Amino acid sequence: MRWLCLFGTFVSCLIVNCVATAADFQDEYLRNWHQWRGPVANGVAPFGDPPVEWSEETNIKWKKAIPGRGSSSPIVWKDRVFLLTAIETDRADESATLNESEPPPPQPPEGQGPERREFEGRGPEGRGREGRGPEVGRRGGRRGGRFRQPAPTKFYQFVVLCLDRNTGEVLWERVANEAVPHESLHSTNTYASSSATTDGKYLYAFFGSFGVYCYDLEGELKWSRDLGEMQTRNSFGEGASPTIHDGTLVVNWDHEGPSFITALDAATGETKWKRDRDEVTTWNTPLVVEAAGRTQVIVNATNRTRSYDLDTGETLWECGGQVTNPIPSPVAWENLVYCMSGHRGSALYAIPLDSVGDITDTEGIAWHRDEGTPYVPSPLLYDDRLYFTKGRNAIFSCLNAETGEPIIDQERLTGVSSFYASPVGAAGRIYLVGRGGTTLVLKQSDQLEVLATNVLDEPIDASPAIVDKEIFLRGEKHLYCIAAE
Repeated sequence: MRWLCLFGTFVSCLIVNCVATAADFQDEYLRNWHQWRGPVANGVAPFGDPPVEWSEETNIKWKKAIPGRGSSSPIVWKDRVFLLTAIETDRADESATLNESEPPPPQPPEGQGPERREFEGRGPEGRGREGRGPEVGRRGGRRGGRFRQPAPTKFYQFVVLCLDRNTGEVLWERVANEAVPHESLHSTNTYASSSATTDGKYLYAFFGSFGVYCYDLEGELKWSRDLGEMQTRNSFGEGASPTIHDGTLVVNWDHEGPSFITALDAATGETKWKRDRDEVTTWNTPLVVEAAGRTQVIVNATNRTRSYDLDTGETLWECGGQVTNPIPSPVAWENLVYCMSGHRGSALYAIPLDSVGDITDTEGIAWHRDEGTPYVPSPLLYDDRLYFTKGRNAIFSCLNAETGEPIIDQERLTGVSSFYASPVGAAGRIYLVGRGGTTLVLKQSDQLEVLATNVLDEPIDASPAIVDKEIFLRGEKHLYCIAAE
């Protein structure tokens, strides 16, 4: 009987250790910023407590020049920061020829190209000039617009950077691909707009048409995949990020050609499943949630918001009602997921995660709203509150996540003019980063209360990352690590 007691003790200890290991692993995820929109994909750093105030002269732990251009967000895992960038080389494409029958697209007005600073001078941003984007057509519609950059004729290097979190020094740099882009960009986009992700063992870098790459955290390439070429609406460019969950990497591929969503084996890059999608271009990053007894992959789009089973790719439910060019990522709270868009209209739908089939225009929708929703930034879901801005503008709202009732209803923010970066939250505060480099810090409350207005010297389109007492901001030319001195 003694051996049975010892065996029982061993099993009990094994169970306790496994539970502790799982809990430690989950805690590790919550303390890092391993993906676009943070540890639980809602913009919140549960253990974060960054500074409230900073400037170019104060609370800058380090500032590192980043080569090339990119609007992908930094991700942070333990003592490392990972970032993607695209570097234009001097090497010309010798096969490139200009079609004489079609003149090159017009250039943006001076001061509004990729190197522009949207707001003149230093200090808090003025109202600025909110440019109107090009007309949006359907699949196969006209391509171009006055904000499209010229077609590229030189090779670009698509680069993965690993930086030391404590010093900002580059630990390793890998050129994932070198190619001439097949289409141009909107002047506010870049060829490195997708954020990397990590499961703590491998790093997954996604450059869209230029490949998906898996590295170990020391920079050794494990596998790569070429998923094809995107043809984006009006050559706006690409921008959706991949999502990693339980050994599966999910990639959304909505464009003007045959659209699809695919699940790849994270260890090998092999396809687990692939599903066609009746969608035009979106820039929507999939959200993975465990709800209603299944692991769901939720993607927003123009025609339908859809939920897929992570294991099989089966469509679990779908819901129409969005407006064009969906960019904001879905967020989930309890049994609801919130999907929104804000280009040429406004749409916000709260959809129960236990839905089945097509619930468009039915009582199965928990609630919806048709005003004040964002075009480019994703919402922040902090506790039971939804925070977001209208279009690209500095008009701020807060809703009760359960009921949709407005708590702060489209109030104008001062000191900023427009947003591409998504809001983040930590330590009872909300951080909103304007395109001109000014960050507003708000108190998380039922009233609009600004705690600080912080100004940096360069434009910022990338969304912040928060880990512990640091906030990481990617500007047009530099990556900032901000921490109390």
